[in-house]
Amino acid sequence: MADIQLSKRLKSITYYLPERALFADIGSDHAYLPCYVCLNDSEASAIAGEINKGPYLRAYEQVQKWNLLERIGVRQGDGLSVIEPNEVEQVVIAGMGGTLITNILENGKEKLAGVKRIIVQPNINARYVRKWLNKHSFSLSREQVIEEDGRYYEIIVADYNPSQPLMEYTEKEYYLGPINGKEKSQAFIQKWSGILQKNERIIKEMKKASQPDEQKIAEFEQQMDWIKEALKDE
Repeated sequence: MADIQLSKRLKSITYYLPERALFADIGSDHAYLPCYVCLNDSEASAIAGEINKGPYLRAYEQVQKWNLLERIGVRQGDGLSVIEPNEVEQVVIAGMGGTLITNILENGKEKLAGVKRIIVQPNINARYVRKWLNKHSFSLSREQVIEEDGRYYEIIVADYNPSQPLMEYTEKEYYLGPINGKEKSQAFIQKWSGILQKNERIIKEMKKASQPDEQKIAEFEQQMDWIKEALKDE
């Protein structure tokens, strides 16, 4: 295996890329992921996208260091602007908030022609990404919660399936993840147990306000009910 030390989070993402992957890594962070994949699969190729010049240059240096410039294109641009329609078959967007990931997908959706799989790792607000994927005919096929250094990360894998009717997920399923909520891995249980405790403290503080935000409190309480339902049998 190549001598690149990937984080557990990024290594988990590699398991969902097929052999001979042809993928774009948006917000590539030194191009560690594309370099790792291409060094371990001689037929894989990638595009590493970065919006800012500094990260773009660092990604280019990393690709050059491993002699991969012929197989990894390093490009500077905003979101999916770094790819052309039908240029890649998989797209990875990891390490950003769910709202930002959703905006990247929405603003560049015409660039997704030919993309068979989208792999996302939203740091927060994963439900917004799930809603976008389902609405645009990307069926949720795998979900995973992983723990690394005391933090929990959700990985969502969706495959383009225009012939399948849109799934009618509930708000609870969008929030917790329809697959994660069924599988209930140990990491899933730990993640949501922690969020439950955190939200209980937040609600207590919100209720102390001179003018409590009743709508926000109700939203938190609804989410807490969903979490309790998911955890009650564990």
